[in-house]
Amino acid sequence: MKISVEPRIEASSGLRFVVMSTSILCAFMFGGLIMGIVGVDPVDTYVAMLEGAIGRPEYWSQGQFYSITETLVKAIPLMITSIAVGVAFKMLFWNIGAEGQLVVGAIAGSGVALFAKDYGLQSPYAGINVILMCLAGIMGGGLWALIPAFLKTRFKVNEIITTLMFNYVAILWYQYLFNVVWKDPEGMGFPGTAKFDGVWILGRISGRLHWGLGIALFSGLLVWIILDKSKWGYEIRVIGQNIKAAVYGGIDVNGNVLKVMLFSGGLAGLAGTVEVSGVSYSLQEGLSVGYGYTAIIVSWLSRLNPIAIMIVSVVFAGIMVGGDQIQMTMGLPSSVAYVLQGAMLFFVLGGDFFVRYRMTLTKGQRHADS
Repeated sequence: MKISVEPRIEASSGLRFVVMSTSILCAFMFGGLIMGIVGVDPVDTYVAMLEGAIGRPEYWSQGQFYSITETLVKAIPLMITSIAVGVAFKMLFWNIGAEGQLVVGAIAGSGVALFAKDYGLQSPYAGINVILMCLAGIMGGGLWALIPAFLKTRFKVNEIITTLMFNYVAILWYQYLFNVVWKDPEGMGFPGTAKFDGVWILGRISGRLHWGLGIALFSGLLVWIILDKSKWGYEIRVIGQNIKAAVYGGIDVNGNVLKVMLFSGGLAGLAGTVEVSGVSYSLQEGLSVGYGYTAIIVSWLSRLNPIAIMIVSVVFAGIMVGGDQIQMTMGLPSSVAYVLQGAMLFFVLGGDFFVRYRMTLTKGQRHADS
């Protein structure tokens, strides 16, 4: 018997669904195996994570949706950042720098919120101020992403290295600002800037859930329209599928690299601005918690589809909130959530082999010696 591997011409949607479902199930089983090895009941752990992410039915009947709103609060920056990463990945430009771009966007937005009043730029209307703040974040993140894009197009510098290294530069800069330069003199020695005035804060929907959710959903729909319905989106897809064909077809590859990274970095910067305007109301410790890296997993699991990204972002946010829950209630480290996320990526990418290829068993033939 011999196993032969043949590429599939096209996989059916049913096969894709079965493989995806099986891969996710295997990831949860693997996570349960790890929990069992360390002496923890995986069923109890998963139940606690689920309750942490969405709450209990008895709470819903009482109108208490704290867990759900907390999951959505976590999902907002993850959703926007994942969409940002997905745009660049669609063109096979490996933007690993969304974490740094998010931080720079938060810095730019915070700078506007903290100092616009001194220059007469503060409006009495919160909507105008928040738009100004978001534009600053988009510009900050976009320009930060434009540097590695320029290095790639001009000097052929590997974008994985430059975007990754720029993360550390951005994070150190951000820490220096809120610890030294912009530190609140009335903060009793605690690191962090002064709180923003109320006119720079995003309104709330329910609990801590703010209108950044609307911005995130709009971003996803906008990117979906661009990628699927516009000429620019067509060029991005062609470059990602076959760069030689793109060049032959007259598409400006270098120009698109610059534009896509400006756009991708701008979205990541927007995520940072939304986070400081909607959650912390200042620039302080805790902004850089790995959203940019988790976004890479989310975008790949979503097959770079903006609509799927919005859904998967909520799922991953629920896993993160559930991880915090088991840390508080069961004494387990919240890193269990990241182990589960990594397992999901591993098994889904592994399962992709069965989507792309068909395995068949054939009988080997015996050849008589002449």
